[in-house]
Amino acid sequence: MKTAIYPGSFDPITKGHLDVLERAASIFDRVIIVVSVNTSKQSFISTDDRIRLIRECCKDLKNVEVDSYNGLTVNYAKEKGANVLIRGLRAVSDFEYEMQLSQVNNALEPQINTVFLITKPKYNFISSSSIREIAIMKGDVSKFVPEPVQKFLEEKYMKG
Repeated sequence: MKTAIYPGSFDPITKGHLDVLERAASIFDRVIIVVSVNTSKQSFISTDDRIRLIRECCKDLKNVEVDSYNGLTVNYAKEKGANVLIRGLRAVSDFEYEMQLSQVNNALEPQINTVFLITKPKYNFISSSSIREIAIMKGDVSKFVPEPVQKFLEEKYMKG
């Protein structure tokens, strides 16, 4: 069974993230989407809420699990028996950072490979940081995030 890890902050998860996740789920037997926990950073959405929202967004993908992890992604992958990391690319500007990250991961754990999946063009301009700004300014995020995330953000920012 081929297991892949799709790590990220997903703060919040976007339609672009789900596009990558759905395609990864069609390629691998098992995909674990992992919310990376960085205790030195202030999250926009709590880890528990991100996990709950991601589970709700991908409930129809039977070979997808949702988890969180604080530490090196390659260590998590080893713990789960995965030898593939999934990374989404939106634009050429993402590639340099992601390439460096994959090379560091490969230096740490040579048996773990990184697979890059390019988002569909209709999603390549969407970023979690732009979603956060739109939500804070009480804008409409419905074009950019799945419905559960939209409802969550509306509850949190539109009612106040």
